[in-house]
Amino acid sequence: MENVEQYFRTVLNFSEEDWLFLASKMKRVEIPKKTDVTQIGKVERYLSFLEDGVVRLFIPKEENDLTFAFVFKESFVSAYDSFLKQTPSEYSLATITDSVLYRMEYNDVQEIFNSTAIGNRIGRIATEELFLKKAKRELDLLNKTAEERYLSLFTERPELIKEIPLKFIASYIGITPQALSRIRKRII
Repeated sequence: MENVEQYFRTVLNFSEEDWLFLASKMKRVEIPKKTDVTQIGKVERYLSFLEDGVVRLFIPKEENDLTFAFVFKESFVSAYDSFLKQTPSEYSLATITDSVLYRMEYNDVQEIFNSTAIGNRIGRIATEELFLKKAKRELDLLNKTAEERYLSLFTERPELIKEIPLKFIASYIGITPQALSRIRKRII
């Protein structure tokens, strides 16, 4: 939990009492790679902080899943729209690597918002972080070629090449695995 506390202390100024209350609401969960975190059609019960690992957000399809986001360590992760509305999720979350999450249940998050000075700031930070990632993804899809999206992905996250299967990367940048193979041959 030290990494989680350090992260929160770098982005928030809060009392020891607030931290202890927040920490009491977090449950540490180790999840093996290739494990569902949230399934399509299920209500998201948690707002999680990913201490370590990689999580993929995707829409399951018979032939090829549609990957639309990757979440890396020291980030919030959730089917956030499902979490906020407490309605079934329209997509799934699964670990790509062994992962460690600190989870807070919906009712606990509401209690944190209502009972602590830092509650609303935590909510704002989580919301802003998730929104900025979504906005960047949409702009990349609209403004960049597949090759530019691929190169941008590895400029921002060079560890991707080792951790994420190429079929997920191809899906994320909106091309087939064969087209990704051609791009990779061209730039290597």
